Amino acid sequence: MTHVSILGTGNMGAAIAGIVEKGGNTVELLGNNDTAKPVTGDIVVLAVPYPAVSQVLAQRGEQLAGKVVVDLTNPLDFETFDSLTVPADSSAAAEIAAALPTSRVVKAFNTNFAATLASGVIGGKPTTVLIAGDDTDAKKQLAEVVIAGGLDAIDAGSLRRARELEAIGFLQITLAAGEKIAWTGGLAVQA
Repeated sequence: MTHVSILGTGNMGAAIAGIVEKGGNTVELLGNNDTAKPVTGDIVVLAVPYPAVSQVLAQRGEQLAGKVVVDLTNPLDFETFDSLTVPADSSAAAEIAAALPTSRVVKAFNTNFAATLASGVIGGKPTTVLIAGDDTDAKKQLAEVVIAGGLDAIDAGSLRRARELEAIGFLQITLAAGEKIAWTGGLAVQA
């Protein structure tokens, strides 16, 4: 059994908690008022908006040492919805990995909407979580939790692929914000 800590109690945090529990694993949800509570999970999901990541890392960085840290952020300009806010040759996940050199950072869940994670389906097929990272065991551990929760998981490659995953997430969010797709739908992967 895997123990997962989720930092963030919003829609994404709640949806991921449901996946973890459905798969028979244990989960703790930690919100803004829980900063005194230690992070105890083997896997830690950063289910916060990108602008909040630096504060979370400042508060909890030492507690994340040695853990699998899952970045689900999409670093886009939420005022204009016209660009990503990280350099073109980088990603939010790369920045997090640099800030947490003793953690095993993976990118996942950022190409999914909370509704498709919670329902477990998109377009009549199981929701697929794309996972990128440099640590094969970390990706495998997260994939096992995702699959046990009834979803599909695909290894999307090294952490360098996080930039492309963030671009996909950015596109999907702008389409939904522009009411071209529903927040209950989105892009699906057919394997």
